[in-house]
Amino acid sequence: MTITIKEYKRCSVIKKVGRIDSFTSEKLLKAFESITEKDIYKIVFDMEEVDFISSRGFWVLIETQKNCKRYNRGELILANMPEKIRGSLDLVGLSQYFEMTDDVLSAVGSL
Repeated sequence: MTITIKEYKRCSVIKKVGRIDSFTSEKLLKAFESITEKDIYKIVFDMEEVDFISSRGFWVLIETQKNCKRYNRGELILANMPEKIRGSLDLVGLSQYFEMTDDVLSAVGSL
């Protein structure tokens, strides 16, 4: 599992490669927390190379979104989401809680 974080002037972009499941979600949560601990609440999550996400992974995204949106500080934007994961997000009714873009550039530009 590889997680990379790039910090830009307007936001931070975090990219994950591989699965997000019960075993890997804790590392992803810590990566998101490392960004918000720096008082950066505008985050783009590049999901282009994520091939699976479990319910625990969705929980990490929800918790991060709640933390970012608290006090109108920012937002977590999901970019490059594979169609099968987008379908799962729609199926469980969570797609309305996230802004989703087709590429990272659009996501960074919207923040």
